[in-house]
Amino acid sequence: MFDKLDFIVDKYEELSEKIADPEIINDNKIWQKYMKEHSDLTPIVEAYTEYKDAKKNIEEAKELMYSGDEELKEFAKMEIEESTGRVEELEVELKKLLLPKDPNDDKNVIVEIRAGAGGDEAGLFAGELLRMYIRYAEGRRWKVDIINISETGVGGIKEASFQITGKGAYSRLKFESGVHRVQRVPETESGGRIHTSTATVAVLPEVEDVDVYINQNDLRVDVYRSSGNGGQSVNTTDSAVRITHIPTGMVVTCQDGKSQLKNKDKAMKVLRARLYDLKLEEQNKEIADERKSQVGTGDRSGKIRTYNFPQGRITDHRIHLTVYKMQSFLEGEIDEMIDALITSFQAEALKKIDE
Repeated sequence: MFDKLDFIVDKYEELSEKIADPEIINDNKIWQKYMKEHSDLTPIVEAYTEYKDAKKNIEEAKELMYSGDEELKEFAKMEIEESTGRVEELEVELKKLLLPKDPNDDKNVIVEIRAGAGGDEAGLFAGELLRMYIRYAEGRRWKVDIINISETGVGGIKEASFQITGKGAYSRLKFESGVHRVQRVPETESGGRIHTSTATVAVLPEVEDVDVYINQNDLRVDVYRSSGNGGQSVNTTDSAVRITHIPTGMVVTCQDGKSQLKNKDKAMKVLRARLYDLKLEEQNKEIADERKSQVGTGDRSGKIRTYNFPQGRITDHRIHLTVYKMQSFLEGEIDEMIDALITSFQAEALKKIDE
């Protein structure tokens, strides 16, 4: 680990010189590239510098232990104890910082929510999840852009797709992919029986054209009149777009905006993200062991969380964590769960390093 850290320090110093070089500063594209690399290495270098300082403090304090001055000895003992604890903390922190970074972590995301089993109740629950993620994004000052919503007649949704734009959106939301289950008594249930319904969430990293090549000849694009809310002109122009990717059979629709061109652009973003996700899934099958951690599988068919209304609890089955804060959770206060998922994933990854 320390050989790698020394190499990173050398690389960091080299980058520091480059970003101060007037010739490189004049080439904005290269300068931005070096600045990003420099920024990525900064937390590692800072933690390693602090680690080396703490180790040095221990060595200096040990020398004071041979002093005849009792007061100095007591000071040295306290310094050794404090610095040793900090060294242990920093070792764990450095291991985390050196974990292979998910290349998609800094990307924006496209979230797709679909009502599953449970009829109207599943649609209502899917609508609650949609609001939960939108509120979470707004709380972090991320931009939310609705791509498509298909509503039910009782205030729920059949499916919805939306884009969240913000730094680290994928790193925070990627563990939300999977089947979410709700247990509660529907308002229409006179006997007071608890019903179980489900909704599926897919969190996809937004990808650029260069990440996924799409042959235009493989696409069928249909335009039609939008349905539902959206203003006076929505239902009078052929602004809605449906794109079919013939080789995979994937169908993406977008009818949120009044502009056919913008709707097509949004639909293409979703299609690229889905195809990229499919590519990742195929790669993951080949390196299944690497992704077998209890949190990081991203299996769309796996039941990940239960929302039990009678007991007011939310349980994540991957990390066996239960929180009793249903109302605030559905208002978008989900950081406690997300932090626990990230910590668990890191712990699993660290275990592999130590094995």
